[in-house]
Amino acid sequence: MERNPVKDGFSSLSQMAEELFGKGVRIVSREPLHGGDINDAYRVKLSAGEDIFVKVNSLGRADFFRKEAAGLAALGSSEEIGVPRLLGFGTDRQEGIAFLALEYIKSAPAIPAYWETFGHELARLHKAKCQSFVGSEGKYGFTENNYIGASPQKNTPREKWTDFFRECRLLPQLTMAESYLGASLRKKADRLLERLDLYLREPEFPSLLHGDLWGGNVLCGGDGRAWIIDPAAYVGDFEADLAMTQLFGSLPERFYQAYHEINPMEKEGYLQRRELYNLYHLLNHLNLFGRMYLGSAAEIINKYGS
Repeated sequence: MERNPVKDGFSSLSQMAEELFGKGVRIVSREPLHGGDINDAYRVKLSAGEDIFVKVNSLGRADFFRKEAAGLAALGSSEEIGVPRLLGFGTDRQEGIAFLALEYIKSAPAIPAYWETFGHELARLHKAKCQSFVGSEGKYGFTENNYIGASPQKNTPREKWTDFFRECRLLPQLTMAESYLGASLRKKADRLLERLDLYLREPEFPSLLHGDLWGGNVLCGGDGRAWIIDPAAYVGDFEADLAMTQLFGSLPERFYQAYHEINPMEKEGYLQRRELYNLYHLLNHLNLFGRMYLGSAAEIINKYGS
């Protein structure tokens, strides 16, 4: 089956099964899967013999799945890296759910060069042409706003990367986090925003990013290679994806060495840029999950905003 472009949503899971797999095909069983914090997930078996992966949430989350589908379609269009094939999304009002359906990725032992291959593939994704995902209004952003986890993610196109990261990444999260930060820390955060041009660089080229690339969003597929899932896709500085891979514990060094063989990075200043890129994710976790992330976010704000 060819990779599907994002289309209008299906009106039920049953309709999707018949339209994609043949008249009379029905859902036989649903096996709950574990691992997600936001959605319920199932391995769904169809009467035609196929297994598919289905995410489910309330009817009010239909837009969440539509935006995720757009991100998966964008990443998959590069054909540079493993991305689950998008089957469809929609709402099932009889069941009271919104859903997103993808091909089911079977696991297998990793190939010996798993991390090196993943590093090469991610680097090629970051070097692929991506202007069509922003449009003519700027170099950085995305064709529409989407989500980072359960939080809204603003993607208004900007010509300068620093402007985009300030206005569409840090500022919205800081605004949402005001009740945690207090007046003193928010004042330092505003000073950080004013100084952002001193710390960030303007990339040599824009890159299509996964946007939420921590280790839990990388799977080993049936081909023994890495597959990326649950994107918060946009066009930005490739270092932002690399920084996220190091936020909750770095990937093996073999991965980074292989990545730099294809897309060498500017080492000077990277450590401070990494902290600022990951501040975005720490603030998002603070807003989603509470005060346990305040200390880590405050440390970076104090460092660059004092």
